[in-house]
Amino acid sequence: MASTSDIRKGLCIKHNNDIFKIIEFLHVKPGKGPAFVRTKLKSVTTGKVLDNTFSAGHKIEDIRVETNKFQFLYSEGNTFNFMNTDDYNQITIERNTIDAPNLLKEGEVVSISINTEDGIPLSVDMPLSVILEVTHTEPGVKGNTATNATKPAIVETGAKINVPLFINEGDKIKIETDKGTYQERIKE
Repeated sequence: MASTSDIRKGLCIKHNNDIFKIIEFLHVKPGKGPAFVRTKLKSVTTGKVLDNTFSAGHKIEDIRVETNKFQFLYSEGNTFNFMNTDDYNQITIERNTIDAPNLLKEGEVVSISINTEDGIPLSVDMPLSVILEVTHTEPGVKGNTATNATKPAIVETGAKINVPLFINEGDKIKIETDKGTYQERIKE
């Protein structure tokens, strides 16, 4: 058993007869009244996100997880196939378990948390950013760069990202996986 002081991003807990992963948390100490922890929880079984508030000192049931590096091999419909980089065992994971499946390209290495009690994969943690090639975008209009204007672009995985006007087809861009937003253009 853990308490609210042990809450951190990525912690898996048992709550309301389901397993949740903590996405965001905030310790709040109001001027009047007791402290509490405001959390955003994502169900690892359904993918549903809910907001929950725990009072300070509340006991939570944490789940022991083991995290390993896995390489993404390929996808078939809603299942994604991964290979453990240490022992080469392969596992399949449902699409709703992955944080940003539309940014996952073949060969990408991710961290997968597995429940040590039953061996079931709980979550797939993407790297902080990925580098993808732009496969389609409209050309930028010359002289229209004074504002922070953006245009839609499609990257090699099929994801649609808003990029600055100077990005062209064939450019490699860095994308933040948490928000799915453009970070910078990568020079070769």
